[in-house]
Amino acid sequence: MEEMLRVERAIRVLRTGPGQNEMQLHAQVARALEEAGLQAAHEVNLGGGRRIDFLCGSVGVEVKRGKPARSALLRQLTRYARSDAIQGIVLVVERSAHLPATVGGKPICVVSLNRQWGISLP
Repeated sequence: MEEMLRVERAIRVLRTGPGQNEMQLHAQVARALEEAGLQAAHEVNLGGGRRIDFLCGSVGVEVKRGKPARSALLRQLTRYARSDAIQGIVLVVERSAHLPATVGGKPICVVSLNRQWGISLP
C-alpha cells in the first residue's frame, strides 16, 4: 500500500532521544508527516470509544512510549483495524515491538525509534 509506505518513510526520518513524553513524540510525528507533505488529523475518533493518535488518509498512526505490553497493544490495534476508515496502521514505539504483519486483516508496520538513534543522513 503506497500510502502506508509514504507515512512510514516520513516517520523513519525521526531522530528522538530517550526520555520524551508522549505529547513530545506526537509533536515530532506530526512535524515529520507535515514535512513530508502528508496531511494528518490528530486524535481521531473512530467511533465506539476508539481514538487513534493520527489518521493520515486511510493510514492510522499510533504512538507508544517505551515497550508496550504486546497483548494489550494487539487488542488496541485490532479495535482500530475494525474501522472502515483504517486501511493500514503504522505503530511508532520507542523500543521494538514484535507484531504480526497484519492485525484484523489490515497491514501493520512498526517503526522503532530506538533503532534510529544516532546520525541522521539525508
